[in-house]
Parts: sequence; structure tokens; C-alpha cells
Amino acid sequence: MKHFIFDTNGFPRRHLGPREQDVCEMLRLIGVDSLDQLIDQTVPQSIRLRGELDLPLPMGEYEFHRFLKQVAKKNKLLKSYIGQGYYGCITPPVIQRNVFENPGWYTQYTPYQPEISQGRLEALINFQTMVMDLTGMEVANASLLDEGTAAAEAMAMVYGIVNRGSNGTAVRKFFVSECVFRQTLDVVRTRALPLGIEVVVGNHAKIEFDQTFFGALVQYPAEDGAVLNYRSFMERVHSVGALAVVASDLLSLALLTPPGEFGADVVVGNSQRFGVPMGFGGPHAAFFATRSAYIRHMPGRLIGVSIDAHNNTAYRMTLQTREQHIRREKATSNICTAQALLAIMAGFYGVYHGPEGIRQIATRVHLLTKALEAELKAFGYEQQNEVYFDTLKVKSESVIIARALQLAREAGYNLRFIDEHHLGISLDETTTVEDLAELRTVFAKAKGIAATPVDLRAKYENLSPAYPEPFERRSPYMQHPVFNSYHSESEMMRYIKRLENRDLSLVHSMIPLGSCTMKLNAAVELMPVSWREFAYLHPFVPLDQAEGYLQIFQELERWLCTITGFAACSLQPNSGAQGEFTGLLVIRAYHADHGQAQRDVALIPSSAHGTNPASAVMAGMKVVVVNCDDQGNINVDDLRAKASGYKDTLAALMVTYPSTHGVYEERIKEICSIVHEHGGLVYMDGANMNAQVGLTSPALIGADVCHINLHKTFAIPHGGGGPGMGPICVTKELAPYLPGHPLVKTGGEKAIHAVASAPWGSPSILVISYAYIRLLGARGVTDATRYAILNANYLKARLEKHYAVLYQGKNGRVAHEFILNTKEFKQSAGIEVEDIAKRLMDYGFHAPTVSFPVAGTLMIEPTESESKAELDRFADALIAIRAEIQEVIDGVADPKDNLLKNAPHTAAHVTADEWTHPYSRSKAAFPLPYVRSQKFWPSVGRVNSTYGDRNIMCSCPPVEEYAASVA
Repeated sequence: MKHFIFDTNGFPRRHLGPREQDVCEMLRLIGVDSLDQLIDQTVPQSIRLRGELDLPLPMGEYEFHRFLKQVAKKNKLLKSYIGQGYYGCITPPVIQRNVFENPGWYTQYTPYQPEISQGRLEALINFQTMVMDLTGMEVANASLLDEGTAAAEAMAMVYGIVNRGSNGTAVRKFFVSECVFRQTLDVVRTRALPLGIEVVVGNHAKIEFDQTFFGALVQYPAEDGAVLNYRSFMERVHSVGALAVVASDLLSLALLTPPGEFGADVVVGNSQRFGVPMGFGGPHAAFFATRSAYIRHMPGRLIGVSIDAHNNTAYRMTLQTREQHIRREKATSNICTAQALLAIMAGFYGVYHGPEGIRQIATRVHLLTKALEAELKAFGYEQQNEVYFDTLKVKSESVIIARALQLAREAGYNLRFIDEHHLGISLDETTTVEDLAELRTVFAKAKGIAATPVDLRAKYENLSPAYPEPFERRSPYMQHPVFNSYHSESEMMRYIKRLENRDLSLVHSMIPLGSCTMKLNAAVELMPVSWREFAYLHPFVPLDQAEGYLQIFQELERWLCTITGFAACSLQPNSGAQGEFTGLLVIRAYHADHGQAQRDVALIPSSAHGTNPASAVMAGMKVVVVNCDDQGNINVDDLRAKASGYKDTLAALMVTYPSTHGVYEERIKEICSIVHEHGGLVYMDGANMNAQVGLTSPALIGADVCHINLHKTFAIPHGGGGPGMGPICVTKELAPYLPGHPLVKTGGEKAIHAVASAPWGSPSILVISYAYIRLLGARGVTDATRYAILNANYLKARLEKHYAVLYQGKNGRVAHEFILNTKEFKQSAGIEVEDIAKRLMDYGFHAPTVSFPVAGTLMIEPTESESKAELDRFADALIAIRAEIQEVIDGVADPKDNLLKNAPHTAAHVTADEWTHPYSRSKAAFPLPYVRSQKFWPSVGRVNSTYGDRNIMCSCPPVEEYAASVA
């Protein structure tokens, strides 16, 4: 008898979908006797791991939270007035509770299916509009990864724009002001090096521009807090045909003249202080705004306004043809995700506070800073920023500066050490008058002065926020009704819920997107992200204040190395695509360090993710495509020929394993050996690690480096299009080149420049993956892989009689995902794969991945977290749709006016007084019995993509349309 009374760990049973009795039925349908037999038939024996992973024993949920609380206590929470792009802020509880901690928001996927994504699309267009208004620019995207990445993307964009208009001679110099944040400069340098861009750092007032410069970057306010007049600088930049980028503080623009009004061509920055916790560096939503003329060159996602099939206003992702899966090596950016959830939070912060509320917060921060300046001057300190927003640059003797910093820490405050004679103080939304009084005492003590108590409220009640010309903002902002309608908590709560109800997420049904791994994001894993000890830490605090985080990093790195079979890990890349970019840069650094800098060719299979060739080009590589055979495998003969042909310049092979076609390639070891024989290294894309963990590993197949999508395999939620994390693991030979950071020691002894603004990317969500591994343990993470394979093969077995399965392994098995070929229906019934995708919405499901990696197909990945009952519902839906297609083929249904062509069907459409279709309303809305009890209604009809791209509008719709939509 099992002593279950001593077993506190029920989490694996909660994470895995199929119950024990279900597994037997599923295996029977698949045609095997056991799960072990299925795995043996699926995963090649030559790459199988022998033995269990060396991971800690699993913990129960209650036990884990008790343990993690003790780890969290090692983080010391002081008030950090360090600034440098990160600030304390207040997350409105209505946003924290209803968005940040709500699976209805954080388990959504990127809104590729706009009909079931209208809520987050509206929330993101609110963010875009807010950014446009505050920056004074004409268009903004739906967020980028961080401020440094946004600045680097801006540099790359203006480089392309200016050089397209040059006379054929490349213009390669990019000026960066010495007043830019150091982490931003480092990320810019990372991006510039492989592109051959020369970064010129200097004084913006003294730099002499000529025709060799294509752009310039300044900080507003500057890194030391000074607000500088850049008007003449902009004129000098533009006089030589270059473009100007301004990195700005979004909150300060409520009071300061926006960059768009003094000549900026691009404005970037971090929206973190709009209600998003610091989280020791992330995740946060960077913003990117520019002129309308450059809209087709913008990186990242762009939300626009279109119409649906009934001519109603509808939102969608605009200009998707710019994305990497279409442009591949011609893409100018590898950005395939953003920070959607954090942008949504920042946008809601703007909606909740409105223009007056934002101005009041900014004014309060500024006035508290002015009051502190007056008090410090009274004690004889010199404050060197003539004009500022929230930051003072304090000068004094070195001994006094050192004493002030120490006394501040003892009083519970982190200030910024600039140099031995200067310190910085950046106040924020959380600062109180009591904090001012404490700081006043600190600085008095530092000089040995007795600080006489004073009523600071009374002393400064008449303080004015007036700025001298030309710094004071006079233009209005955030005038749209959405920013002026939801200022009570009741109204805000209902608005958030109204948008949430328009979106399908994992709270409704499985999301079977191939190559996306939409598995369970367990509440026990997510809860600690909100804990104060993890949420409120500044990324540049002394490391002895972050010992809890450091323990998590060290253990997580060790576990990821165990899982991948590699020697070292960097947690810095803050998306999968950034992990690709980082891994390739590490490979290039290795080659250069070994006298092989000419190695710049990347072999990439034709089946690869679109980000692979885009990342390779960003890393300064030349892309050579390797063909696949009729079974979807890499054509080994073609690979061998190309590796031999480029043997002197071969840098790397980029390979996804299992392949994007959903099979374990039997010759993967041979493939990797061929590359090594010809001087190259192997980069493994970790998109499909959910089919590897515990069964095989990147090192075992012969790879040298891989990235890991923690937002796929290791349970970080997708958040409607971000956040994500893409750490890389490498061999011991590549370990010295792992990325460093200019402010905190990370990486190897020969580290490349930083790839993210924060030393560990987006640390607060690393806690989720840490929890996932700690809760499941070695057997649990391996069972997750086994059950992912089980669920995929069960769905294949149910569907293969109705749809053609495009690729499978030699034993007729698939990995964790598989592809259905629907091309035949276009010829036989005029039914496109998109029609099937839209019809699935009427059944309550998000479509699988459409037309990737093969046009006219559906790629299905059920993950290990879905139950047999949910798998059966999804299979029943696809089988029913196949019958609907047959009705068109047989002439029973009209070839144009049918269930699929008109899908999805909205409640407004189905309940309209007039119904002219040849099929019934019931068949349109409730095609299977289960749908009646759990109906999800798409909020708009099929969205017109062509209209949206031809009539681009990327801000909140006009007042009249908005009023009609909320009426």
C-alpha cells in the first residue's frame, strides 16, 4: 500500500491532462501497448538519454510556496531612487487583480486570429495612442522588448532608411550621446557590430556631423537627469540627411515638450513606470514611435483599425507582411514578439488615470524633487541639473558623498553612485513627504548638521511646476474618450472585463497552435511574480540586496544546463528571437577569437522558423538555404554539398529539433557531424524543446548552443504576445563569450556586449520556470514530454481518417505536433485553410498554426496539459468541419454562401431580424451539442485584412465610431 499520507506533491497530476484510465484508451487507439512503446517508436534510439535527469526532487504546491518565501526574504527591499530607466510605481489594484493576475489576460496568444482577439487588440491600440500622444509622434507600435532593444531597433531602422536614399555608398556612422543610459549604449553596440555600423559616442553639443552619419541618439531627460534643449542638435542632424532618435521618459512628457515637437524622427523608451513593477529589470513594455512616412519600416507589431464582413469596426495586426515568416532573410528585424501583457497594463494605467491623472502624478513627482533640491541646497549641497524632471545630480566632497550613500542605505534608500563627487536621486510615484523628510535627515547627517524638524507640506504647498521656455509642454494629449471615461474603479473594472470577454484564452479551451506550446500556466507558478520581494527590486541594486534572485538564477541555470546537456547558461535574452541572435553572436565571437572571423555563412533549412534567417542577417551572417526532402527532413546530400562548398566561411547550421515539420529526424547526429567537419558550429532552435526534455537533449544530438523558449516549454505564459524569455545554453568552449552587462557582472571572461537592458533579461518571470521545474522534478518534466507526444499522436490517430497528415516518422509517429494538409479542399470545394481556421471559432476553438511551415496546412500542438475530453472536443470539431466541407464538395452546400466562408458567426449576426443564408442559425452558432453549454461568441465577423492595410489607422478610432462601439 502506498503511504499517500506522506506524499504532498500532487502537482504533476494537476499539470498533466490525461487521467490514468484515459491513457489506456488513447494508447489503444494509437495502436501501442504502453506509453514506453510509443516513445520508443517515436524518438530515435540513437539520441535517447539513458537515466534520469539530475534535478531536485519535486515539491508540493504548499511546500514550494513556503520554501520560496524563504528564498524571497533574501531579497532586501529598500526604496530605490537609482533611476536609469527604472522607477518605483503604483500598480492600480484594479489592473493588478483583473489583468496582471488574471489568466483570461495572461494565457492569450498573439492576436493572429483577430476575430477572437478584439479585447487585447483594443487595449494595445490604447497603448499605441497614448504613446503617440505623449511623444508627439504620428505612429507607435504595440511595444518592444526593452528600452535598449528599442534604441537598437531604431538605429537599424534609420540605417536602412537613410542608406536606401544614398548614392550607393553605405553611410555607417551612428552618433550616441554620452548622456544615454549605459545599458542602452551597450545594447546598441551589440546590434551595430555585426552590421558594420560605427558607433560614435560623444558630447551632443560638440559633435560635428557630416555625410558619413546616418543617425543620432540622445536621452531626454539625460541619464544624469538633466533636461536639455536639443533643437539646434536636431537641425544639425537633419542638415546632413541623418535621422534623430530620442530615448525618452514617458511620464516626464506629461510636463515636458514632447520630442515630436522639437524634431525627433523616432522616439523610444520604457513604459515601466506606467503601473508595471520593476521586477529586478523586467519584463516591461518598451515603446517605439515614429513618423507616418516610416510606418512600413517599423519593427515589431502594429495594431490597426479595419472592418469586418458586416462593415463594423474591427482591430487587427496591420502590415503583417513585414513579419519574419514572410520576409525571412530580407527582414530588417527579428522581433517576433513584444511585451503585450505589460503594454496592456501600461495602456490601462493611462485609461484609468486619464490625462489629468497622469499630469498630476508627473507634477507631484517633479514638485517633490524640487522640494528636495531646496532642502539639499540649504545644507550647502550643489545640485547641478539646471532643468530636470525627477532626478537631482548632487555634488559634494567625496567623503560626504560616500557617507550620504551609506546613511541612505541604512535609512532604507538606494541612491545612485555616479562618481566620487556626485550622486543621483531619482524620485518616483511612490515617494512620499515622509521619504523627503528621511532623505533630508540623511543629507544633514552626512555633513554633520543637525536637521531641525520642518513641516515640509506647509513649506512647499505653493510650489509651482512651471518650466522655462522651451521645455514646458503646451500641447494636449490623451483626449480620446477612452482616456476620459473610466476613472472610477467600477467603470474601470467593467471596461477591463468587457475587453477580456472578447478574447479566447486558455480559460475557455485548448489553444492547439503548433510550435507555440500553449500549455498550462499554473497559478502556483504565477503567484510569486506579484510578491513584493520579487516585484519591487530595482535591477541595479547592490547584489547583496538580491540574494534571493541570485539563488534562483544560479539554480535555474544549473537545471537548464542539466536538461540541455550543456556547460553554461545565460538568462539575459528576453525573447526566443533574442536568444537566436545571442547564440549566433556567441558563435561569431568564438570564430573571431580563433582567427576565423571570415566564417559568416549560416546554413538554414527551408522549413526553419522565419526568425532564424532574420536573426542570422542581424548577426552579420549570409544565409544559405538547405533544402528538405519529400518527408520533410533536411536533405542530407544538399547539406553536405553546401557545407563543403562553404567550408572556409561556414559559421553555423541553424536547426530546429524535432523539426518544424513535427518529426524527429533520424539523421540529426550525422547532420551535426557534417557541419562540424567543415568548421561550423550547430545552433539548435529550442522552439520544440517540449519534445526533448528528459528524453534527449541538444548536446546529445550534437548541437553547440541552443536557446530555450521559457514561455513555451517552461510554462511562462504568452500574455497575448509577450512577455517571453529565450535564455541560451552553450558548450564549455562557447561559455567565455556569453553576454555581459556594463553595470552588473554577468557572462563570460570574453563576454559579448549586452543583448538586453537588464543583466538577467526579465527576471521576475524567471521565477515561473524555476517553479515549474521545482514542482515537477526530473520525472515530472520528463512525463510532460511523454504526455505531449501521447496527446499529439492521439489527435493524429483521431484525425488522420479525415485529413491527410503531411509528415510523420518512420514508424508512422509524430513528435509533439503534426501538420494536416488541407490544400485538396481548395481544389475540390474552394475552401481555404483560413476558412477552416475561422469556422473553428464557431466551435469555441482557436485555430492551429495556419500555413506554417507549409502553406495551406494546419500545424497542431496539443501539449501535455490537455485532457482526453478536451482533445476529443477539438477532434470532434475538426471532424464536423470536414463533414461541412464534404457538403460543399457534394453540392449540398452553396460553394460561396456556406458555413465556412461566412465564419465566424457573431451573436449579432445570428440574432439579426434578417437571415438570408441557406443553412440554419442553429447550425451556424451551435454546430455540436457541447457548444450550447460553453459557447464563446466572436465579437466581430471575419476581419478584412486588405482594407486594413490599404487604409492604415493605428490609433483609437474616431470619437463617433468609438461611441457607437460602446453604446
